[in-house]
Amino acid sequence: MPNLVHPHWEPTFVDYFFLSFTNASAFSPTDTMPLSGWAKLAMTGQAALSLVTAALVIARAVNILA
Repeated sequence: MPNLVHPHWEPTFVDYFFLSFTNASAFSPTDTMPLSGWAKLAMTGQAALSLVTAALVIARAVNILA
């Protein structure tokens, strides 16, 4: 969106990392798009923590059932 960024803005590593991580996980943001690098990294960390939590819950459930 041209009116939300600086005229000479170009994507950086953080932008590509955020995009690839949120597309690869099911915990991607659908209602908001962070614009700053720190917000993208914070949301990436939150998605990673959600994936780890889900994996631990699933592993515990499998352990109980087995």
